Amino acid sequence: MFKRIDHMVVRVKDLDQGMKDYQDKLGMTASKGPEDLPHLGMKRAVFPIGPDGSFIELAEPLGDGGAIGKSLERHGEGLHLVALAVENLEAAAADMKANGAQLIESGNMIFVHPRDSHGVLYQLVERK
Repeated sequence: MFKRIDHMVVRVKDLDQGMKDYQDKLGMTASKGPEDLPHLGMKRAVFPIGPDGSFIELAEPLGDGGAIGKSLERHGEGLHLVALAVENLEAAAADMKANGAQLIESGNMIFVHPRDSHGVLYQLVERK
């Protein structure tokens, strides 16, 4: 069912500073960003990892609210979610529901509730 870790999202208070730190201290180079994603209530930068398309996404909230903003208020900066690439999104979600997992569906995105994964928010993504 799972293919790989697709990406990780890291909450930051200041995207410009986060990008500078990831470049200067970690030696990573952004392939995208900063870019605003108003429909998700955030702006982001993308740092590729390796040849398989995996990446780290730094996310700063745009204004108040939104998932990133609320999580940043509650938990501060840090890991927001881990996205898992699956062969078939619908089949993976159906299997997890059948096993008793609580899923959060938001538009075309599916997340595993952190209560069912020991505090980690997982997103399921289908990559071809």
